[in-house]
Amino acid sequence: MKNSIEKALEKQKAQSKSDPNENAALDTREKVETPDTAPQQMDDNHKERNIKAKQAPSEEPPATKKTPTRAAKPFHIDFERLAENGHVTLGGERKQINEEYREIKRKLLANAFGPLSKTLKNPNIIMVTSSRPSEGKTFTATNLALSIASEQDKTVLLIDADVLKPNVLRTLELKPRKGLMEYLTGDVEDISDVLYHTNVDKLKLIPAGKSHHLSTEMLASYKMHETVDEFANRYPDRIVIFDTPPLIGINESAILANFAGQAVVVVEEGKAKIADIKLAVERLNPEMAIGFVVNKSVHNDTDHSGYYGYYYAERSE
Repeated sequence: MKNSIEKALEKQKAQSKSDPNENAALDTREKVETPDTAPQQMDDNHKERNIKAKQAPSEEPPATKKTPTRAAKPFHIDFERLAENGHVTLGGERKQINEEYREIKRKLLANAFGPLSKTLKNPNIIMVTSSRPSEGKTFTATNLALSIASEQDKTVLLIDADVLKPNVLRTLELKPRKGLMEYLTGDVEDISDVLYHTNVDKLKLIPAGKSHHLSTEMLASYKMHETVDEFANRYPDRIVIFDTPPLIGINESAILANFAGQAVVVVEEGKAKIADIKLAVERLNPEMAIGFVVNKSVHNDTDHSGYYGYYYAERSE
């Protein structure tokens, strides 16, 4: 890849060839050096050459259609309103929802950066999914991202990879913007063009973007593989959370499972069937660390910690 110095030199060279001032100076030199006794044909040719030089269009390269990340307006998340709707808060309060997600993230962070990380591929990439729709996977993914964003030495990137029915921006009450699919289809040039900052320094978002009839092929592309590799290795303190489609009957989820080192399977208490859970796990990479979040629990334990339960299945060696 050419560095910035090489690009600058090439740009200067191109500008020097197409600089109209330089062409005008050349015309002036030619007029001075042409004798008055030159044949009329030479004068005519010289005039014609001058006219063509003046009419020649600039050869500057066309500007690429790119929306720089610097110009992209950050997302502003209304955390007070989210808290009213039952989400994790960033103030460190000892609320039940905060404590539950603290317990969930501790295991995930230990897997991502602890001894087990050496046995996992991309241990800092976590996919949040479910066996069937409407079990609360997006609610879990967004709360997990908010909880990790409150860490002192970690950053989090939340990606809406449910390109069939994206719900991250809706859950966070944000307006739609270009996202992952625009990057994979080439509508935007660089992944940074759809990586948005938020009003929390340690939290960034990539929306799903527009739907596409070849979404399966786009997610399985070499371009997506390269992007995930960059996510996994560029920042040593970053956790990447993919909110993915449900596992059963959706090809996109099976593809995304090959990118992640950890999976959180959201299970709705009283609704999820054991057969569905087993089938969902079979569609995951057997080399992953797999955990379960029991969502929408209707009972409270004596220690008031029963609304969400996290049950972690250790990976067999």
